[in-house]
Amino acid sequence: MLLRPELHGTHGAVSSTHWLASAAGMAMLDRGGNAFDAATAAAFVIQVVEPHLNGPGGDAPILVHDAADGRVEVICGQGPMPAAATLDAFRQRGLDTVPGSGLLAACVPGAFGAWMTLLRDRGRLRVEDVLLPAIGYAEDGYPLLPRAAEMIGVMAPLFRDEWTESGRTYLDHGTAPAAGSRMRNPALGRTFRRILAEARAAGPGREAQAEAARAAFYQGFVAEAVDRYLATGEAVDATGRRNGGLLTGEDLAGWRPPVETPASFDYRGHLVHKAGPWSQGPVFLQQLALLEGFDLTAMEYGSADHLHTVVEAAKLAYADREAWYGDPAHADVPLAALLDRDYAAKRRELIGPAASGALRPGSPDGRRPYVPECLDRSGAPTGPDWLSQLHNGIPTVLLRTAAKGDTTCVTATDREGNMVVSTPSGGWLKSSPVVPGLGFPLGTRGQMAWLAEGHPNVLAPGKRPRTTLSPTLVLKEGRPYLAFGTPGGDQQDQWTLHFLLNHIDFGMAPQRATEATTFHTDHVPTSFTPRQSRPLTLVAEQGFDRAVLEELGHRGHEVREVPAQTLGKVCATGVDGDGGVVAAASPRGGQAYAVVR
Repeated sequence: MLLRPELHGTHGAVSSTHWLASAAGMAMLDRGGNAFDAATAAAFVIQVVEPHLNGPGGDAPILVHDAADGRVEVICGQGPMPAAATLDAFRQRGLDTVPGSGLLAACVPGAFGAWMTLLRDRGRLRVEDVLLPAIGYAEDGYPLLPRAAEMIGVMAPLFRDEWTESGRTYLDHGTAPAAGSRMRNPALGRTFRRILAEARAAGPGREAQAEAARAAFYQGFVAEAVDRYLATGEAVDATGRRNGGLLTGEDLAGWRPPVETPASFDYRGHLVHKAGPWSQGPVFLQQLALLEGFDLTAMEYGSADHLHTVVEAAKLAYADREAWYGDPAHADVPLAALLDRDYAAKRRELIGPAASGALRPGSPDGRRPYVPECLDRSGAPTGPDWLSQLHNGIPTVLLRTAAKGDTTCVTATDREGNMVVSTPSGGWLKSSPVVPGLGFPLGTRGQMAWLAEGHPNVLAPGKRPRTTLSPTLVLKEGRPYLAFGTPGGDQQDQWTLHFLLNHIDFGMAPQRATEATTFHTDHVPTSFTPRQSRPLTLVAEQGFDRAVLEELGHRGHEVREVPAQTLGKVCATGVDGDGGVVAAASPRGGQAYAVVR
C-alpha cells in the first residue's frame, strides 16, 4: 500500500525535500513562470528552511532540459578551490587531509551563481519573484525541523564559545531552539534584500537583474564580507586547532559557473544524463552499464539475486570512482573508456556468486589505477587548545562538525517539457562558522580533495574537488521523461539508481518506486573526511524477506538492518504517458513533498 498517492497533473510539477520549497516553486508556475523559475525559487527557500543541509555558501549542480532546443546541459554550481590552496599550504600546517570543518576546506560558493545563471538564461520571472519567498521565511520565520533543532542543540557549546556569529544566528539568547519553533534569520534576510536592491537598480530586464545579483554576490558586498572575514579570522575546526581560511574575494570575483555537456548512457531505451567526473555522477552510468547484462526483472524485486547483483555492481563502479574521477579540466579522466560497453562487459565478469570484500578498480585503456591510502581520523582531537576543555564536551562536538553532511533536492517539470533537477548542498550550519554580517556559513567541499600527488582528485588551485552531489535527468525517445535526486552523500547514486531500476526493470510507477524498500553498500571509502568504509556491509531497510537476508549472509554479505523508510529522500518530476506531468516524493523523514497542478 502506498503511503502517498501517485500525483499527475497538466500544468506543472515540483518536488523537493521541503514542503515550503515545493509550494514556492508551484507559486512561480502559477505566476506564469516556467520550471526553471520554479526550481530557482524553491532552491532559495531551501537555503533558508534547511540550513542544516545547505545554504547560500554551498554548491548546486543543476541538470537542465530546455524544451526550446531539446538539449540537456549541466550548470556546474560546484566552485573551485582557492588560488592559495596548494599541497604545500596544507603540509606547512602539518595536515595530511583537508579538515572536514572550519575555514580551510572552503571553496568558491557555487550555488548562488548557478541559480542566477539558470534564471538569466532560461527563466521568465525576475530576481524579485524568485527571491521574495526566501526573504519572507528568513524574516518572518519558518517551523524548525526536528533534525535541525537536534543539530543546533549538539553544536550549541561550540556556537556559544567559539563560532559566536553562528551563535547569534541560530541560538536564542544562547539557548538552542526547540523543534517546531519559529526560526528566523534576519541577517540572511538582509543579505538577500540587499542583493535584490542591486538587482532592481539594474533595470526591469530579467537578464540584467540576474547579472546584477550575481555581481553583488561575487564581486560586491558578499565577496567583500567573505574576504574581510577570512583575511583575519580563525576558527577551530575538526583538527582541534584554530585555522584561518584560504578563500579570498579575488577567488569569488574570477569565477563563473561553467555550462557543460553531461555524461550519458542509454539504458534499455532511456537516455540517462549525469554531471561529469568532477561529480560522482558517472558512477550511476557505470552501474547501469554493468547491470545492462543482467535480467533483473527475471530475478524478481527484493530477491537475494537482485540485491546481490546490484550491490556487487555498485562496488565495481564506485571503485572506479575512487581511482579515476576528478575535475577533467585539471586531470586526464578516461570517462569514455569507463562508460564503454566492452569495458563494462569485462568488469561484469568479476561479479560472482559470493560477496567481494576487495576494492577492485579497473584499468580503462590499459591504465594502472591508483587509490590513495585512506586515512581514518576518527579519534578525538587532541590539540593543546582543547585538552583543558575536555570536561565541556567540545572536542566531541568538533568530531560532529567533520561528520558527513546531508543534502537537499529540487526538481520541476512544466507542461512545455522544460525539466530541471538539482541537489543543493554544503554551506550547512554544523561545519563552518557563519560569516559576520551575511547570515550563512561557507562550505567545506574541499575536504573531498586528496592531498596525494598523482591522483585525479588531488587538491590544486582553481580545481573542483570531486563532489558527491548527483542529480539525474532522463530522456525517452528524445523527449523529457524523468528528473530526480536525493540527499545522501556517497549513497545518492545507489538510492536513486534503485529508484530508476524499480521503475524501468520492475515496472513501478514513480511514487511506488520512491517508497520501495531499499538498500546500499558501504564498501567504498566515503568522500568525506575521515573516509571510512565497511567493505562487506550491506545496509537494508526492514521489509525484505528474512530468508533473503539470511541468503545474502551465506553469500558473504554482512547484512545490517535499519528501520523501514529511513534510507534516502528521492524526489522526482517528469512527464507521463498522457502528455501531462507527474511528481513523486519519498515519505522518508516526513518533509519531502511533491506538488502538481
